[in-house]
Amino acid sequence: MHKTLLAFATGALALAGFAFASSAETRREAAPAGGEPVLLELFTSQGCSSCPPADRLASELARDPALVVISRPVTYWDRLGWKDTLAREDNTELQRAYARAGLAGQNGVYTPQLVIDGRFGAVGSGADEVTRGIARHGGKGGAAIRVRDLGAEGFAVGVAGVAQRPAELVLVAVGRRSVVDIARGENGGRAIEYVNVVRDERRLTGWRGGQANLVIAPAQLQVQGADAYALVLREGGGGRVLAAGWLGQ
Repeated sequence: MHKTLLAFATGALALAGFAFASSAETRREAAPAGGEPVLLELFTSQGCSSCPPADRLASELARDPALVVISRPVTYWDRLGWKDTLAREDNTELQRAYARAGLAGQNGVYTPQLVIDGRFGAVGSGADEVTRGIARHGGKGGAAIRVRDLGAEGFAVGVAGVAQRPAELVLVAVGRRSVVDIARGENGGRAIEYVNVVRDERRLTGWRGGQANLVIAPAQLQVQGADAYALVLREGGGGRVLAAGWLGQ
């Protein structure tokens, strides 16, 4: 579906231990042919009977190392007989921000919606539409993230590329696998599996292009219910995703 994720981190960028090319070379590296990861965010709900096929597709897509797949359960189904046990209001607000920004493709606020690199919206169960969206809209952020494991000291992170608008680097804590027994609502009586569900996210730093580096300490990787962490470089206000990657994978 998408070319394999490039290997993370070699060489030396001052203080962080990375090698980054010139700005022009970085832009080429971040293009789809260069194999930079593509972020897929699935807006889903336990109360939505149309969502389980999208949840299954997300689990399949998550096996592809070229994709960073994150499930973002929303809150606006909670009033219809079942409160989503994984939903976060921040997920709902991000989806609304994407809608205001005007995604290409299937825009709006609905479930299941899969957003590709903050640029393109697709019905989350539509495998063919998702595949076309990744090919056409994924990996065009013009930036790259590299990670180096420091052992007991955490992880060194390097960011490089070009920014047209102010952006921020966000650390997203996820639970790789969550199985929920749903008692009521449209999916009542079903047990549904969710992949890479957001448990917490926090802004690490702002970014305006060029090269930057920082260290993520082990204390920042102790979110309850999380067993994996992603890095997302995104413009504010539901803007484009410039780069994404897993931490330590």
